[in-house]
Amino acid sequence: QVQLVESGGGLVQPGESLRLSCVTFGSLFSRYDMGWYRQAPGKHRELVARITAGGRTTYYADFVKGRFTISRNNAEKTVYLEMNTLKPDDTAVYYCNQYPYNLPWGQGTQVTVSS
Repeated sequence: QVQLVESGGGLVQPGESLRLSCVTFGSLFSRYDMGWYRQAPGKHRELVARITAGGRTTYYADFVKGRFTISRNNAEKTVYLEMNTLKPDDTAVYYCNQYPYNLPWGQGTQVTVSS
């Protein structure tokens, strides 16, 4: 059974940074594009960033472009999201999944940006 386990969230002040990790268990991780998604209270889940299977190409939503960086380690079946210059609007639960999403969602990791 495939399982996604996200970690690395927390409470930070505006302008600070966090690095999220997502380990994938039970899937052929290296064959699939992966994405980070987020869901803020009262809003739909949205794509934040994605990365191709080989890690050579990335895509970012406009609202994080220039601040966030997605990367992956296929040997460790892990995808990362480096988040810099965080803003209160970045507050959400962050999830990883294939792109397009096709696996059961994990529990996510809460990111709260507040002064």
